[in-house]
Amino acid sequence: MTAELFAPEMKEALRAYEKYIVCLDKTPDQFALTLLRLVEKAIKEFEQRSPGLKHGIALDRQVTVIISERDAERPLCGIYFNLHSPYLKKTRSRAARPPA
Repeated sequence: MTAELFAPEMKEALRAYEKYIVCLDKTPDQFALTLLRLVEKAIKEFEQRSPGLKHGIALDRQVTVIISERDAERPLCGIYFNLHSPYLKKTRSRAARPPA
């Protein structure tokens, strides 16, 4: 199994990245290289998984790749963007707040 098997999923993720994602850490070209490496790593994890496990997962701060077993010959490939905002205010938990 190689990353080329999941070329349609990678192409769609690259298109979404260029159109919708603002990332200060990676250009689209850097993202394409990162995505290829993550798919290769997820495939390796999938092929070396322990009995009873159904997934191979690889991730970095911006994207998660999951290769999942299914009944068909070709496994599923899910590519998820780990979205966050650097402007999001962090709130303290209720236990850490001083009494009113």
